Amino acid sequence: MATVAPPCFFLLCWLLRAASSAFPEEPGPLNFIPTEVVRRYPVFLGRPHRTWLRQEPLHIQRVLQVNRTLYIGARDDLFRVELDIVAGDEMFYSKKRTWESNKNDIRICRMKGKHEDECRNFMKVLLSRQGGLFVCGTNAFNPLCANYTGDTLEMVGDTISGMARCPYDPKHANVARFAEGNLFTATVTDFLAIDAVIYRSLGDSPALRTVKHDSKWFREPYFVSAVEWGPHIYFFFREIAMEFNYLEKVVVSRVARVCKRDQGGSQRVLEKQWTSFLKARLNCSVPGDSHFYFNLLHSTSPIIRMHGRDIILGVFSTPANSIPGSAVCAFDMEQLAAVFDGRFKEQKSPESIWTPVPDEVIPKPRPGGCAVQGSRFNSSNSFPDDMLNFVKTHPLMDEAVPSLGQRPWIVRTMVRYQLNKIVVDTEAGPHRNRTVLFLGSSRGTILKFLIMPNQDNTVTSSNIFLEELEGFNPDKCAEDSPQARQLLSLTLDRASHTLLLAFPSCVVRVPVARCQLYSRCMKNCIASRDPYCGWTRGSTCSFLRPGTRLPFEQDVEQGNVAHLGDCDGLLLQETFIEEPDGLVSVNLLVVSAVSAFATGAILSGLTVCWIMSHRHRHSRSSGANGARRKSDKEQSMLGQGRSGSVMSVTRTSGGERRRSQADNPFVMPNGWPKGEMDPGLLPTPEQTPLQQKRAMRLPDTDWDQSQTFLTAVGTPCPNNSVIYLSSKFLHGGGGGGGMVRIEDPGEVVLPPHTERQRYLILATQRGEHGGSRPSGTLRNSAGEYIYPATPQDSPDRRRVVSAPTPHMDYGEPRWSHEALNYNSNNGAPYHSQRHGLIRPDMHGPRGLGELADFSHLLGKNMGERTPSGQ
Repeated sequence: MATVAPPCFFLLCWLLRAASSAFPEEPGPLNFIPTEVVRRYPVFLGRPHRTWLRQEPLHIQRVLQVNRTLYIGARDDLFRVELDIVAGDEMFYSKKRTWESNKNDIRICRMKGKHEDECRNFMKVLLSRQGGLFVCGTNAFNPLCANYTGDTLEMVGDTISGMARCPYDPKHANVARFAEGNLFTATVTDFLAIDAVIYRSLGDSPALRTVKHDSKWFREPYFVSAVEWGPHIYFFFREIAMEFNYLEKVVVSRVARVCKRDQGGSQRVLEKQWTSFLKARLNCSVPGDSHFYFNLLHSTSPIIRMHGRDIILGVFSTPANSIPGSAVCAFDMEQLAAVFDGRFKEQKSPESIWTPVPDEVIPKPRPGGCAVQGSRFNSSNSFPDDMLNFVKTHPLMDEAVPSLGQRPWIVRTMVRYQLNKIVVDTEAGPHRNRTVLFLGSSRGTILKFLIMPNQDNTVTSSNIFLEELEGFNPDKCAEDSPQARQLLSLTLDRASHTLLLAFPSCVVRVPVARCQLYSRCMKNCIASRDPYCGWTRGSTCSFLRPGTRLPFEQDVEQGNVAHLGDCDGLLLQETFIEEPDGLVSVNLLVVSAVSAFATGAILSGLTVCWIMSHRHRHSRSSGANGARRKSDKEQSMLGQGRSGSVMSVTRTSGGERRRSQADNPFVMPNGWPKGEMDPGLLPTPEQTPLQQKRAMRLPDTDWDQSQTFLTAVGTPCPNNSVIYLSSKFLHGGGGGGGMVRIEDPGEVVLPPHTERQRYLILATQRGEHGGSRPSGTLRNSAGEYIYPATPQDSPDRRRVVSAPTPHMDYGEPRWSHEALNYNSNNGAPYHSQRHGLIRPDMHGPRGLGELADFSHLLGKNMGERTPSGQ
C-alpha cells in the first residue's frame, strides 16, 4: 500500500487544480441577512386597518407606483396605498375599488369549461394615463378596459373591449404601455390564445396589428416588456425559433421593434398591419469553443444611462431541462438598433435551412424603416408593394444582438433558484456615483450586486455580490409554497430607498441596505462594501443619504480592513449560501469521486485476499473433519443415541422393481391396506404429501450393516420402545422368502440373501413384572383382520410408527415368540402361527400389547408411488 499512496495523492492534487481552473466557483454573498430581520419589514395584506379580517387571498397581478402612491391591481379589487404612511409592520390601503364580473359573463365562462376561480376579473393592465389610471381585466374570459381616477378610484366613462389589449386567461403574459398618446400592447386576441399580436390602439393613429397566424412573425411568444427609444417601440419576448426547426423546439429570446408613427400598408399589402415590424435574436452566452447560451428572457430593466451610453439589462436563464443557471446581460441600444440595419434571413423552401438574404435582392427603400416626413415616402401607405411584400415574408434579421463585453455581467449557476426580476439603482451611495443591481429569484430571495464597469462598460469580474436576503414573509403573507413565493414584480422606491416586492398574496417593503446590523463594529461596516453604508463620526454604521455632508469612512472598491482589529459585536458575514439553495461545488465532487474510487479499490483488494485465505484454510480442514461429520450424521440418523426421533420406512432408492397394485390385493391405491377401517383415520393424498428422500449413507458390507443394528440387542432399551432394523442387509429367497423370524427371545433368524429393504420395525412391551407376552391375536371372532389405528396425527403417518418417549427407563429388550414375517420380493405374508409386529400399548403398562400383522403394509415396494401420485 505504501507504493500506491503517493501516485493517488498526486492524482488528487492534479484533478483538484484542473477542476478549479475549468469550473471556477462563484463567490457567495459578503453578507447573508437572517430571515428574522426581514420578517420585521412592513407588509401589505389588503386590509384598511389592523382589526379588519380578510377572508379571500389577494391574487395580486400588477403593481404601479405613481409618485408617493402605490396602486395594486388584484382579483376583483383595485387598491390605493400611500407609501409615506406606514403603521408599524403593516401597510394599509386608503382607497379600494371592487370591479367584479357580472353574472352573465360568469355563466358563459363556466359554460366554456372554465373553473369558478378562473371566471373572475383579474386586472392584467395597470397604467398611468393623464392623471388617472387605465385598467384592463380578464372579466371571466371576456376582457374589458376602463379609466379610473387616481385619487378616488372612480370609473370614468364606459368600459371598452379589452380584446388585443388584455389576455383572456390570467396565466398568460402580456405587455402594455402608452407612447405618444397610443396604447401599445402585446398579448393574445382569442379565447384559445392562438393568435398572438402586437397591437396599437386608443390614439389618433389608426389601429395596427401584426400579421395573423404567421409563424414567421410569432410562434408561441411569451412577452416580457416594452421600452420606448427613439422613433421605435421595442418589445422583448421569447418564442420558439423557426430558424432552428431542425433542432425541434428551441426557445430563444427576441427583441422586436415597430415605428411609433407607422400608418400601415397599402390596400393591397399589409393593410392595417405593421410595415415596420422586424425582430432579432438576443445573444446572452458564455464565450468559448462552444458557447453556453442563456436563452430564456425573464425580465428587463428600463433603459439606463452609464458612461454616456444607453444600456438595457436583461435577466436570462437556461431551460428547465438543462443545467440550472441564470445570467444578467447588458445590451447597448446603439448596437441593438444597428442589427436591424443588417442583413435579413430567409428560408427559401420549407425543407431548407435559413440563410442570409443577399444585399442585391433587397428592395428600395430599405424594408422595415420608418417613413420620414418630407421624403419621397412620407407615409408607410405609399411604400411600394415589393418592399411591403419583402417585409411581410422577411421579418427576421440574420445577426443576433451581442451583449456588452461578449459575456454576461453576472452568472449564477451554483444555485437551485432562478433569477427572474431586475431593478437598477444608478445613483447609489452618498455621491450618486455607484450602480447597485437588485435581482429577484423564483424563491422570493433578493440578490444585491455592486456593479463597477469599465469605461467601455465591459464588466467581467468587477461585480461584487454584496448580500442575499429572504424577501418572502411566510408568517404574514400566506402558506409557504412555491406558488406563493413567485415574485411578480420588483420596484425601486428611490425617495424612501426601499424595494417593493410583489407576491400573489402580499407586498413586502424592504430597505435597500441594513447598515444597523454593523453599527457596533467598524470592521464589519467597512468590510460590507455597501455603498449605502459608512462609518460615521458617531462611531456607528449609518445609512448615507445622497449628498450627505457628514464625514464618513467606507472602502467600496477594496474593503480593506487589515488595519482594523476584531470586533466583539455580532458578525453576520457569510461566505456561502445555506441549503437548500446551494449546490455542491465541483471541486468537492471531484475530490469525493477520486477518494471513493481509491478507497473502494483498496478495500476490494483486502476483501478478496481475506476471502481466498479463508477458503484455503477451510478446504484444508474440511478433509480432516469429513469422516468425523459423516460418522456423527450416521449415528444421529440411525438412532444409536438417546434421541426420540421417528424414522421413515419409505424407500430412498428407486432401483428396485416397481410393482403394480394387482400384485398385492390387500393394498388400496393410496397405499393403505384394504379392510373395514375408519374413514376418519385414513389420510387423503392432500393430507399426506410425498416424503422427502433421506440422504443417509449406511455401511456397505453386510457385516457392518448387521453390526449397526443387531448389536443393539444386547443393550438396554426403554419400555414401550421401537427398534428400527435396516432391511438393506436382510436377504430372502423368491416367493415366500425374505422374512425375519423370531423363534426365541433374543434370537433373530435371517432369511437367505435376496433383495434388500430399508427398515424393519420391532416393538416390545414390558409387562408389569418385566416379562413380555403377546398382546393379542391377528383376527377377531368374525375372522376379520384387526388393523391398528394411525399412531399419530402427522402428515407422515402412512409410513411412520410412534417413537419411544425419551423419559422412559432403559431395560433389556425381549423378543417375542410370535413369528414376524416379511416378503421383500412381492410382499406376500409368511404364514406362521402368529403374525405381526409387536405393537406397544400406548396407554400405560397394562400387560403385553396387541399383535398385528403389518407385513402387507411393508410388502409393497417402498420406492413406488400410488396412483394418486403419493
